[in-house]
Amino acid sequence: MSDKIKFEIEFVIQSSPQLLYQYLSTPSGLSEWFADNVNSRGEIFNFMWDGSEEEAKLLKKKSDEFIKFTWSENEDDSFFEMRIIVDEITKDVSLFITDFAEEDEIDEAKMLWKNQVSDLKQVLGSK
Repeated sequence: MSDKIKFEIEFVIQSSPQLLYQYLSTPSGLSEWFADNVNSRGEIFNFMWDGSEEEAKLLKKKSDEFIKFTWSENEDDSFFEMRIIVDEITKDVSLFITDFAEEDEIDEAKMLWKNQVSDLKQVLGSK
């Protein structure tokens, strides 16, 4: 198994950190933009897309700041994290994504995040 490479991608989101966090951390919020349907039992989240299902474990979260998951099938230390950053001066809100992908799949993974976050922006009414 080849090693996955960590990558980071940032999106400016016109939303309050509190509202944005609801869309990152709750099954109903995640169902609006990240997956077709999301269920959770404690720390286990089940994400469903087009009939396939992926299970992720919630590793860590801090209200209105970040949420971090790992896919249950991972055999390494990879994770994906969605962090909310508020600029001290401008008060602009950014969504900072940290994820891992195989070297030849990084561009594809970044494009997937761009598409997902585009859906999130639409739900939030952000440009």
